[in-house]
Amino acid sequence: MAIRVFIDGAAGTTGLEIHERLATRDEFDLIVLDDARRKDEAARREALHEADVAILCLPDAAAREAVKLAEGSNTRIIDASSAHRVADGWTYGLPEIVDLKSDEWARSVIANAPYVANPGCYPTGFLLLMQPLIRNEELPADWPYTVHAVSGFSGGGNALIERFGNEPDIAFRSYALGTAHKHLPEMQKHAAPGGLKHAPVFSPAVVPAHRGMIVEVPLNLAAMGASTSPRALYEGLQTYTDGVVGDFPIAVEPLISVPRREDYPSELLLHARQDAWDGIELFVFASEEDWENPKASSVRLIARLDNLGKGASGAAIQNLNIMCGLPETTGLCL
Repeated sequence: MAIRVFIDGAAGTTGLEIHERLATRDEFDLIVLDDARRKDEAARREALHEADVAILCLPDAAAREAVKLAEGSNTRIIDASSAHRVADGWTYGLPEIVDLKSDEWARSVIANAPYVANPGCYPTGFLLLMQPLIRNEELPADWPYTVHAVSGFSGGGNALIERFGNEPDIAFRSYALGTAHKHLPEMQKHAAPGGLKHAPVFSPAVVPAHRGMIVEVPLNLAAMGASTSPRALYEGLQTYTDGVVGDFPIAVEPLISVPRREDYPSELLLHARQDAWDGIELFVFASEEDWENPKASSVRLIARLDNLGKGASGAAIQNLNIMCGLPETTGLCL
């Protein structure tokens, strides 16, 4: 019997892409509300109760409302909003890291979780760079980290897509200048056991590309008093492909690439038009003379991903596969 899935908020950017990807899969039977009923509370409640799994692609307040509408059902929920990413009772849905509440590999927790919070796009890059290095004590949890990032405009949903369409001369849009951003709590909480001591200083921006994202964490190892080196950081990230992170043996991660240093590009690019991609690349950049140096003053940890892929729709489908006992990469763009 097919698994019944309801996408609440299927008219938004993330929801549309999830629907498009699931519509051709025989494992799922999509519950679809027409335009006249998709905002009707009674129709949504009925759909939420009928589904085996509901995927919420809604603003935060509407996502919380949807969870209340689903009360009394056995429906499992994947929330793509930021409403529940640090909430009690919810599993943080980044399979490749350690679930810090249970100290188990997140993938195994997600498999049996009733409520899964899809990670934010920026935090996905940040956490996949940082959590293994902090857990292995290559980097400290009490350092005030800085995060620089740029994203394609689709991450801002239909409103930002329309703004970029109406303002074709805008080449770079820096935002969250008041230093508050909804992604900061999950970045701080899930990066380290007990959380980071300081919330990162986060400087996000949007560029005129539909999709794509680069997340960078610059480090000054000398100022940090670290005993690590760029090479050790690189080898720490290679554990994603070697099958071990700290004391946790894992399968080789199919979505994570840690390129060989000799294959590093001289530039990292985002293209204005590029295809959907559900993988992520992790890099450690440093000068040749500093590669083995624990006092290196300039190291750049960088993640490149698709904000709509591994950062949103692809991540939801990955979690859906895990929750339904299906091969994890089924339907993903790799």
